[in-house]
Amino acid sequence: MPSLAHVHSGSPDPQDIHADVWHAHALAGSPQVVQPTGDALLDAQLPGGGWPVGALVELLQPTGVHSEWRLLLPALARCGQGPVVLVGAPYLPFVPALAALGLHASRLLAVGATGTAQDGRLWATEQLLRCAEVDAVLAWLPQARSDQLRRLQMAAAEHHKLLFVMRPAALQTDASPAALRLVLQPQPPAQSPRLDALAVQIVKRRGPPLAQPLQLQARAARLAVLLAAEGAHALDRTAAHA
Repeated sequence: MPSLAHVHSGSPDPQDIHADVWHAHALAGSPQVVQPTGDALLDAQLPGGGWPVGALVELLQPTGVHSEWRLLLPALARCGQGPVVLVGAPYLPFVPALAALGLHASRLLAVGATGTAQDGRLWATEQLLRCAEVDAVLAWLPQARSDQLRRLQMAAAEHHKLLFVMRPAALQTDASPAALRLVLQPQPPAQSPRLDALAVQIVKRRGPPLAQPLQLQARAARLAVLLAAEGAHALDRTAAHA
């Protein structure tokens, strides 16, 4: 029952506000299904406790940095049995190492998009989100406009897909319809001798701003092996095309 003070003033008692209403000072729950990230420190800072299923997640990285596998692999390995599709990936990951860590080669598909074929990447991403068999889409869309990203957000929501879009860190002050935006930065070797330690700044979430980046510690040695193999594989591909 509302207190007499609030009855007389005409303002609602905060205790009477429906539990589903989000307060800006608190981290929101999630009406959506979420996929745990595999890192308890990160889950604790995300609404609902994981990656939102049916929403656009934007990963922003400095030029030449590719930490998406470090961050996403645990969730992708456990998000289902259907395809995980890469659209316009700058290089392909080392598939045997991914399989050893739970993401089997049979689930991994790639849609090639060379040069500045932005429209082709956008079209392919939207069509994949509409495909019933697909569990997750990872798209590299450095030049996508806000209205184009909004279409992808709507498609992900309508078809309940995991969607991760990789874009340059220089765009972090631009408007975005993404439900969640994170800036990824590998830790300097002086702070961590392991290559897979990562600083994660959450620049947009349904909750109060995060004052300091999260310092995600290096994972098990098997992931370090993956990253080393992935780097060597990328170098081999570069040399082959030189």
